[in-house]
Amino acid sequence: MSFWQGLARTKSVDSLIHESEVRGHKLSRVLGPLDVTMVGIGAIIGAGIFAMIGEAAVGASSGYPAGPALVISFIITGIACGFTALCYAELSAMVPISGSAYTYSYATMGELVAWIIGWDLILEYAIGNVACAISWSSYFNNLLHSVFNLDIPIWLRIDYRSFLQKGFHLASVPHFLGIPIIFNLPAVLIVAALTCLLIVGIKESARFNSVMVLFKLAILAVFVAAGIHYFHPGNWVPFAPGGWRGIQVGAATIFFAYIGFDAVSTVAEETKDPKRDMPIGILGSLAACTIIYILVTVALTGMIPMATLRENVSEPLTAGLAYNHAPSWLVGLISLGAVIANTAVLLVFQMGQPRIFFAMSRDGLLPPYFGRVHKRFKTPHVTTIWTGVAVGTLAAFCNLDEMANLCNIGTLFAFILVCAGVIILRIKDPHRHRPFQAPGGLLTPILGICFCAYLMLGLGGLSWIRFGVWLVVGLAIYLLYGSKKSVLRSTHLPHLG
Repeated sequence: MSFWQGLARTKSVDSLIHESEVRGHKLSRVLGPLDVTMVGIGAIIGAGIFAMIGEAAVGASSGYPAGPALVISFIITGIACGFTALCYAELSAMVPISGSAYTYSYATMGELVAWIIGWDLILEYAIGNVACAISWSSYFNNLLHSVFNLDIPIWLRIDYRSFLQKGFHLASVPHFLGIPIIFNLPAVLIVAALTCLLIVGIKESARFNSVMVLFKLAILAVFVAAGIHYFHPGNWVPFAPGGWRGIQVGAATIFFAYIGFDAVSTVAEETKDPKRDMPIGILGSLAACTIIYILVTVALTGMIPMATLRENVSEPLTAGLAYNHAPSWLVGLISLGAVIANTAVLLVFQMGQPRIFFAMSRDGLLPPYFGRVHKRFKTPHVTTIWTGVAVGTLAAFCNLDEMANLCNIGTLFAFILVCAGVIILRIKDPHRHRPFQAPGGLLTPILGICFCAYLMLGLGGLSWIRFGVWLVVGLAIYLLYGSKKSVLRSTHLPHLG
């Protein structure tokens, strides 16, 4: 087999399933349908709705405000994710293996594309978690302030660049060897705590996530009720201040609020009955969250003028309540909800990224060291620890908006490849049993590709440049290591079909 032939060689679905049963690389199947659905909701509702909704509504970084028409943006993004979710449900039920889109790409488009998508998924899970950790820190301080009248020193809860942008002076912070000490300590601590929890076990992590999901749903219900009480029709004029372009950019921005339903597919290998539970978890969590998002958006945009919201886009829900002089306990409750919501997202994303690394290691594209499973807890502890270290380090020094937009473009690209994978498998392996099949024939994955591509066009040029650089770095790593160590290349597994 030549080098170039190896790049396009695929791994059969049967081979993927067989390898997952190998002793020493096998994960425990302990999750039921409710656990899986809660994982989805836990991953979806977080920093996106508690933080990015303000950014999209006022167009803080893009200059194209969606305004109250952000409701339409959420519907557009929900439709795009809906088509993609159907594709994910079909593939995850048919290929119930850790690795998400990486694994599906390996079975459909070959090793090189699989590596690219695996490398790309780091942008969704690891970089997305950096953004969530930063948002968590902000709301955690808000909670301390509103409930206990305490504030973490600004230099211990912000990155260096944002510190300067907000007009703070370096002379006001401690220095070590002449270097100013400015980093996000709460973000580091929460990542470290959840990393330890995930090492202990998937079932324990899922139970903790379910409790947090129920709590944050109750708090969002309280916010919607408050929004209806404080709703003022004048705040919806103009309805779409940025026109259709504002709606498109808003849809691309708040896409960050939707990523996470695909995280369900990363625990397919730890699900009791993936043929049933995967479609339920993916589609159920997405549908529930879409309805919740629309209600929250209506409440927020109706209770505060866009001009006022622009002054505090990082904490839009508490800003809306403060504008209406809501009781301090209510502001504190929403801050608590944001902390819990972001904790749940952090937990699920920290759960997903290590399992993608784990699958890549099992295929030989990463060193065998990353494929180790803890003898007692049966979790991929090595990749979990390294993911925690990387996310915690970046969260200490990075900016929220930059991380969110980079996460968006990487995730949309992954979604496009998943939809393409459904098309390819339908053509190459039409007779394989599909426990769940996306309706509409090939129209569903085609529409998924079109909608995701449309949302990618709504992101700025800088996001595209960073994404391109990221892919080039990943390609270099594959050519220097993965292409030479690939298990598929060394065992000469047959082509799919």
